[in-house]
Amino acid sequence: MNIVSRIETLRSILFKSRATVLISETEVRVRTIANSAAHNDNRSPESRPLKPDSAAASVGVISKVLRILEALQGSSAGLGLKSICDSTGINKSTAHRFLKHLEREGYLLRTQAGAYLIGPRLAQISAHSNLNATLQAVARPILWELWKATQETVNLAVLDRGTVLYVDVIESPHEFRLASRVGARRSLHATALGKALAAFLPPEQCEDTLSTMTFQASTPCTVMNLVQFRQELAKVRRQGYAIDNEEAVQGARCVSAPILGARDEPLAAVSVSGPVTRISLNQVPALAAAVRSAANNISVAMGFSPRNSVITNQRRGEELAPV
Repeated sequence: MNIVSRIETLRSILFKSRATVLISETEVRVRTIANSAAHNDNRSPESRPLKPDSAAASVGVISKVLRILEALQGSSAGLGLKSICDSTGINKSTAHRFLKHLEREGYLLRTQAGAYLIGPRLAQISAHSNLNATLQAVARPILWELWKATQETVNLAVLDRGTVLYVDVIESPHEFRLASRVGARRSLHATALGKALAAFLPPEQCEDTLSTMTFQASTPCTVMNLVQFRQELAKVRRQGYAIDNEEAVQGARCVSAPILGARDEPLAAVSVSGPVTRISLNQVPALAAAVRSAANNISVAMGFSPRNSVITNQRRGEELAPV
């Protein structure tokens, strides 16, 4: 897991609880940071009564620490004190106290040039977290709302080793329905989930993924070559959602949208699938709007800001010219 993934994993876990720290050890350290900012009180955190204003101050401290970590995640070479202050809006003296404490505890490293980088303790904490489990827990209520609105099978999947990996499935209540199972894998080129995940990858990662693909037909409608698949991905980037039009299963149609992270990279994708007798082509625009809304809501629930992914990824499409 790279540094960006580790920070985003920790960030999503922290936002999931909104004001709760991951483990008691971390909570003690965050409270210690707050106490170090209060110069005139030498009592230990445990002996001091927790007043309402103290609770609010602790939440404020957590927010500022997260802003510092978010700033650092966007710089592979690290950031100096001034750059961190400029990026986060935290005043210099407060930022310096936080940074020194985080460095002392091993959560950050400081280079000889004075730049701060992610440290080993933070990497260790986030490395032990399970992003898929966090994603599933955060997404479940939103998936249920999508299921209730559509009455069709709702899927949540991630990109794993070049394939679509299903991490959650809520089956349609209809007797005749489309359903996958959690843990099942499918090809990128034959599924709406796969197209949504591949289309919104950063250009270099997308090219690496495409270079390893093999095309096998699931139905007569399956995309069967790289030129055609690139055209499909460009269309997905333009419209912000993907369609599987009887390409994975004959008689089935699926609409999918990506769940985007801090850098507009796909964390996962959500889809609604059903038989073509219930999901007609005329219904696709309305269904796509519902799926995109659910995907964006999951992204926000994970702690990421809402964005216009179509505009962002139209620019990506220009970088991924067909060959």
